[in-house]
Amino acid sequence: MLTTHPFDDDKLREECGVFGVSGSDSAAALVALGLHALQHRGQEAAGITSFDGHHFHTHRAMGHVAGNFDRDDVIRALPGDHAVGHVRYSTTGETALRNVQPLYAELASGGFAVAHNGNISNAMKLRRELIRRGSIFQSTSDTETIIHLVATSNYRTLLDRFIDALKQIEGAYALVVMTPEGMIGCRDPLGIRPLVMGRLDGAVIFASETVALDVCGATFERQIEPGELVIVQGDEVRSIRPFAPMAPRPCIFEWVYFSRPDSIAGDQSIYTVRKAIGAQLAIESPVEADLVIPVPDSGVPAAIGYAQQSGIPFELGIIRSHYVGRTFIQPGDKVRHLGVKLKHNANRALIKGKRIILIDDSIVRGTTSLKIVQMMRDAGAAEIHMRIASPPTRHSCFYGVDTPERAKLLAAKLDLGGMTDFIHADSLEFVSIDGLYKALGEARRAEIRPKYCDACFTGDYPTTLTDHDDTSPVDQFQMLAERVI
Repeated sequence: MLTTHPFDDDKLREECGVFGVSGSDSAAALVALGLHALQHRGQEAAGITSFDGHHFHTHRAMGHVAGNFDRDDVIRALPGDHAVGHVRYSTTGETALRNVQPLYAELASGGFAVAHNGNISNAMKLRRELIRRGSIFQSTSDTETIIHLVATSNYRTLLDRFIDALKQIEGAYALVVMTPEGMIGCRDPLGIRPLVMGRLDGAVIFASETVALDVCGATFERQIEPGELVIVQGDEVRSIRPFAPMAPRPCIFEWVYFSRPDSIAGDQSIYTVRKAIGAQLAIESPVEADLVIPVPDSGVPAAIGYAQQSGIPFELGIIRSHYVGRTFIQPGDKVRHLGVKLKHNANRALIKGKRIILIDDSIVRGTTSLKIVQMMRDAGAAEIHMRIASPPTRHSCFYGVDTPERAKLLAAKLDLGGMTDFIHADSLEFVSIDGLYKALGEARRAEIRPKYCDACFTGDYPTTLTDHDDTSPVDQFQMLAERVI
């Protein structure tokens, strides 16, 4: 993973969370609450834009929601009964305030604010065409492409111009758009990225996850369907579906890792699915051991499922500190190698002399797994067996997930034996792709039309990847250097 500081987890990162409120006197404050609940989806920067019926107001800042939006003066400076917010990670490109969302522009029809979760896989091609036609970009974000497509569309109404823009883009998106005419929540035709809708005292709320509705006291109504646009204008809420129907392919990693365990996705409890993945892992890859230990916090539900299925006791053999900032500056190589202990420390009295099963949700580069295994050995573990609650991650994601280039993915470079040797474990096993689908209630992965986007495991990308496929190696490097969500 490409991270903002060197001691961070070796995890895939969902890059964005979006939250919008239409029709509440406390719109900006509610958005701030919602963004708190979505902080796990993006910890690099946050922003809120509000609309008071006449003017748009924006506050964007680097860092967490807390500290930037917990002050009364900030919320008072965001008046109005409509507001949209965003939390983000970036990929390899520039980290700068100009890329923090919501992005805002003054169009011929008035103000236009957009918050985007996902990645437009033909953004660089569209950007080059727009620049040739005279567009002047203010950010390096693929999201800004949407604004320029709307601005240059030949259709008459703003809604038709927006639909025209969406029909030109490829990839994944969950969008919340705010204009003087109202608010729009929409998902790409495959539904790769999530978006749900709720209600609170007459206000309509859009959010990336149901947990954000819970936190602000809203009632979950339904998920926005793939390819659907929900338009809120005053008390009127209507739905249109301007795209040809397609078999949905939501990102399977939402159930594995991205979503908070207390969220509901696709009518399924994330927590329950993760326990089921752990149970399936115990069925597929049993091993004699004394303890089942999660790598906190993401491995906890799967470890509980593994322990319950196997009958091996579940214990907290690794204690995680929740007070490690993301801007720690490492003072040298000696401290660099101790950095993992800032977040994780062995429960030494429990570990010594035991055969342990470590449960984690994924292995990306393998660097953190290596450190965790070594920590367990230093604590006196007799045997260390690693079990992973997802298949091997062999392919990069181009749909809004912070993934290293494929050459840096451990499973793309090494076979199972090589990976086991790399992390210095006594054994290593992953849940199978069919086992993962089984835990999600599917009989198996359908080879012709799988139900989920599982491209990071299988290489089966559900859309064209224009920017990736149609560029030279030099252009690809430039594309990656500029691609910021």
